[in-house]
Amino acid sequence: MPDLLGVTNPVPGHNDSNVNRNIPVSPGDTRIQNAPDPSRVSRPDNRTERQDTGDSGGSQALRYDSNFAAFLQRMANTPELRESLSIIFAMFEGKVVSSGIEEGLAGEMGALLNMLKMDEGQLGKFLNSQMANGNRFGGALFDILREAFSSGNSEAVRGGILQFLKKYSDYSSTGHIQNNLLRGLTRLTRAIPASYGSQLLPMVSQLEERLNAGDRAGALKLLQGSILPFLSAYTSKTNDMGLSRTLISMLALDIARYENGSEDSLLQAFHQLNGSPGLREKLGGLSDEGLLRLLDSTSFAKAAEGDNFAAQLTRAAQKALQGGASSEVQEAFRNIVSAFLVNESVHMPLNHILLPLEWDGKMVFSEMWVDPDAEENLKRSRRDRPNTLRFLFKIDIQNLGFFDMVLTSQGDKVDVQVFCPEKVAPFSQLVQGELSRILTDNGLSAGAVQVQQMTRPLTISGVFPRIFEGENSINVKI
Repeated sequence: MPDLLGVTNPVPGHNDSNVNRNIPVSPGDTRIQNAPDPSRVSRPDNRTERQDTGDSGGSQALRYDSNFAAFLQRMANTPELRESLSIIFAMFEGKVVSSGIEEGLAGEMGALLNMLKMDEGQLGKFLNSQMANGNRFGGALFDILREAFSSGNSEAVRGGILQFLKKYSDYSSTGHIQNNLLRGLTRLTRAIPASYGSQLLPMVSQLEERLNAGDRAGALKLLQGSILPFLSAYTSKTNDMGLSRTLISMLALDIARYENGSEDSLLQAFHQLNGSPGLREKLGGLSDEGLLRLLDSTSFAKAAEGDNFAAQLTRAAQKALQGGASSEVQEAFRNIVSAFLVNESVHMPLNHILLPLEWDGKMVFSEMWVDPDAEENLKRSRRDRPNTLRFLFKIDIQNLGFFDMVLTSQGDKVDVQVFCPEKVAPFSQLVQGELSRILTDNGLSAGAVQVQQMTRPLTISGVFPRIFEGENSINVKI
């Protein structure tokens, strides 16, 4: 300490004040770590502000420059759904011996396997159901809003459209949000001390009664007037920074979404849209009652109610993750849940569909990614050209291996690229001819049809580079 303060006698011939005084600072000198650069603001920890953005397996370091880039990185690092599903179904078909599987999970998986036995007609219905369930914003109303958003309206109109879509998203997720509220509060009663949990439990029971009765206003009054103040007082008294803090934060988010998704909130946003003369004319004087009937009868709403496959898969995952299976099976189910959460993120301008099935005695696990407007003809005012759709299929066929297929369609013209496993490559010309024939037999014009051996799996961002456009608007870190 005395030496730092400069109060000791200096050593002859060694004056610290002259050390490095005449050496210039050079930002480009590689020998100097974290040299100051007058042209930019530097970090004190010698850490760069950006890393490479991509959808390939690169650095595993956490992204800290952008939420969108972090999302893409997580998507790239998430195990593929088809791979996790093939592991699970192989176990339950008896091809892999796995111990520790309880009877309840075996029953759920047996029911799931029976759903996958389809003929051509059943496959078509299953595909249509998955397509409808994967597109929340489909139908005439959303086509009108999509065109109005892309046709260069004022920022106020575009903001109003986005606000309405956000409220509709929460409105159409009401059942899911209600389940989240009850599930989170039930976990909270166990995460906090019993003396507090016993006081919270009756409030949770009251909330469940009001939710079951469809009393949204009463449920919100209970949540905002009693439950949140009780939890706030608990946190203030105990300074609990453990699991309860996380659960309370998630609860607050779900309460905000539940309030945002009310009918009154949705109709208020709709009235604001009607304030625009151009939109009011296109909406044709749609009444409040007509709007609600229209939204409740969309293909998405109907498909969500009848999506038996997703419900059965959810039940099986719940059984497994609650301890009804071995660690290997649980890990596979965790990967499936994680992949669903990441792939269904609102950041993605793509539709994602899962197609597992048993066909001619073979298990087929396929994921399909769809860009319904690959060239954005509407946004570029090229309405005279047919819309371009692009599909990416990732397929795992039992005893054959993994395939990637890219299909691009513009009108009735279809281009196909297939990347096949090594054992199929010798038959590439035969497969190419059959694909051309199938397209022609179905009234389509076969464009460029190519079949070649796969060298490495295709990345989603490589096939759909437009997903990086999200970085222009979703580029913040909170």
